[in-house]
Amino acid sequence: MNAPAAENVIEVRNLRNQFGAQVVHDHLDLDVRRGEIMGVVGGSGSGKSVLLRSIIGLNRPAAGSVKLLGVEMTTASDAQRAQIEQRCGVLFQNGALFSSLSVADNVMVPMREHFRMPAALMQRFADLKIALAGLPTNAGAKYPSELSGGMVKRAALARAIALDPDILFLDEPTAGLDPIGAAAFDQLILTLRESLGLTVFLITHDLDTLYTICDRVAVLSQKRVLVCDTLDKVERYDDPWVQEYFQGPRGRSAECAAHKAQSAHAIAPGGA
Repeated sequence: MNAPAAENVIEVRNLRNQFGAQVVHDHLDLDVRRGEIMGVVGGSGSGKSVLLRSIIGLNRPAAGSVKLLGVEMTTASDAQRAQIEQRCGVLFQNGALFSSLSVADNVMVPMREHFRMPAALMQRFADLKIALAGLPTNAGAKYPSELSGGMVKRAALARAIALDPDILFLDEPTAGLDPIGAAAFDQLILTLRESLGLTVFLITHDLDTLYTICDRVAVLSQKRVLVCDTLDKVERYDDPWVQEYFQGPRGRSAECAAHKAQSAHAIAPGGA
């Protein structure tokens, strides 16, 4: 008996994004399944961030359909959009924290926007999210200017999960981090996916991230999703950009490192 098909929490059909005479996407289709980590890659100007903004409703496409958690975002009412916003968390490039607010106050921003609750309760929730993001207990009182680059990313992640979202959108989350910090952030995403039941939509250029945590990868090229599949299939796709990206020295190194990590986990005590 065949297993039931996984539920799609994101469905993009025939999407067209255009700014003046510039067409960024045309006839773009993409599905993201509940519980998976979807990596999105593409060359400069392929419209990765534009796609993310179209999915979450910050950009209105010129044509096409975008369903998010079953709601058609292109025709959704304000009330429907507000409900969907509560079920989505977004980590923008460079964190996008409010510089005049402490980390805890940044995390409480979406709580104040969507709910009415006592200040003490909001503080308790903020402390919990800060801890889940892997920050020390004293980080909540700090301001963004007092944080390292890695801590800024984690503070922004704490804000993104403030409302216990169904879907987490990450735009270049490991950009600017050193290899150790990037690897730690990747593991944090895996942990949060498992513990919170998240679906993750991840834009990245980081090959290590793709090989370490992504279930499937979508390649944006020629104004559409050129291929979307597991990495072992994507890396063999017959396209010059795909081959250069995945089969170049850095791609082969990332693949080798991922295989070594999987082998080490398999032979470690408690490994599969």
